Amino acid sequence: MAPDNLFLGAMGVGGWNLLNGILHDLFVLISDKGKQYDRELLRLLLDGHILMTCGGIQIIGAMLLKNGGSWALLLEGTASVSMLVYCALIFPFLKSFGTVVFNAFLLLMLFF
Repeated sequence: MAPDNLFLGAMGVGGWNLLNGILHDLFVLISDKGKQYDRELLRLLLDGHILMTCGGIQIIGAMLLKNGGSWALLLEGTASVSMLVYCALIFPFLKSFGTVVFNAFLLLMLFF
């Protein structure tokens, strides 16, 4: 895959994950669950933070790709695999098809 396409794909997927994490936490805090700090709120906030962390790692990896960083492909692959495992764990409760497709596509871009 051409480096520019890989950069754009990584930025797109990283942005998708980061934005979804921010929106997830925002809507959790606005909802009734955000009124009282308890274990359920913490669990919901951690779900959003997983998305934000992996998205941030993918964006950093995209910047490294642009600058020829040697660890960029490993960062991108690790973050995408982490997101796919996370989506598999929450699949019975939330069918996150967009996140699965985007991260799987980025993995394909990394290997081909």
